[in-house]
Amino acid sequence: MRADPYLFFHGQCAEALEFYRKTLGAEIELLVRFGDIPGFRPETKDNVMHAALRIGETVVLASDGRAGGNTKFSGFSLSLQVADDAEAERKFAALADGGAIEERLISTPFASRFGKVVDRFGTPWMIVTQQQPTR
Repeated sequence: MRADPYLFFHGQCAEALEFYRKTLGAEIELLVRFGDIPGFRPETKDNVMHAALRIGETVVLASDGRAGGNTKFSGFSLSLQVADDAEAERKFAALADGGAIEERLISTPFASRFGKVVDRFGTPWMIVTQQQPTR
């Protein structure tokens, strides 16, 4: 069993997927538009019905949904676990471009770098460089 996050971008899904492809090195594994399925309204044909985005070992699912309204995510963050502090700095800066920094990158007892950012699409992220466990 798995529990994959499913994000609804209300009309900005394709743009968001491309942003994550460029900034995170994510791979778009699947992209189905409403126009690919017979019977949907012609005005929604270019909207994303369903997509699968691989970020490292994780799959994030996404859609435009009904494409009505603003994207509002709350009550969660996607936690991006990175290999080292330099990568944390790069990913944090890339996701913050056009977005908003909630907590700048700092050193914590559980991570050599930890920070929170909301990207330009409203997706909340935590960037974490895991510290090596001590014995």
